[in-house]
Amino acid sequence: MVLGKIVGAYGVQGWVRVHPFADDPLAWGKLPTWRLGQEDAPPEGWREVEVLRSRVHLGALVAQLADVADRDAAEALKGLLVGVPREALPPAGENEYYWDDLVGLEVVNVRGERLGEVASLLETGANDVLCVRADDGKELLLPFVGAVVLDVDLAQKRIRVEWEADW
Repeated sequence: MVLGKIVGAYGVQGWVRVHPFADDPLAWGKLPTWRLGQEDAPPEGWREVEVLRSRVHLGALVAQLADVADRDAAEALKGLLVGVPREALPPAGENEYYWDDLVGLEVVNVRGERLGEVASLLETGANDVLCVRADDGKELLLPFVGAVVLDVDLAQKRIRVEWEADW
């Protein structure tokens, strides 16, 4: 499961700066290992690295990884995604979801009209946004807030929303 992206080096001793895709980067920053890879890499293309230390700094997670000795080595990791095995994460709380669980779910409105499928999510600062790919190829952007998202049913692989098909 992808949790963030390395966006650069931090300091001169090989620490990396990670943009987190999750609300609580310290929770996964404490995991003993991460997997690093390119977005389109197959699972075997990701490599495991040991996390020596981590902390939050100015809204980003900074971490010292094993075998990353200096700034140049840290810069070489820029752009790689940070992932962990799903089983390493705690279960999501009530009415909380991992983004990975939402991608691929069907989105229907209260009238039962299919709006499309969740292709991805965006973090805007105010709230998360569902990027829904409609059957005609268009993209719908739906705020992930209680007034719009009425129900998420992971078992049925469906999200019910208060949203008209022609909006």
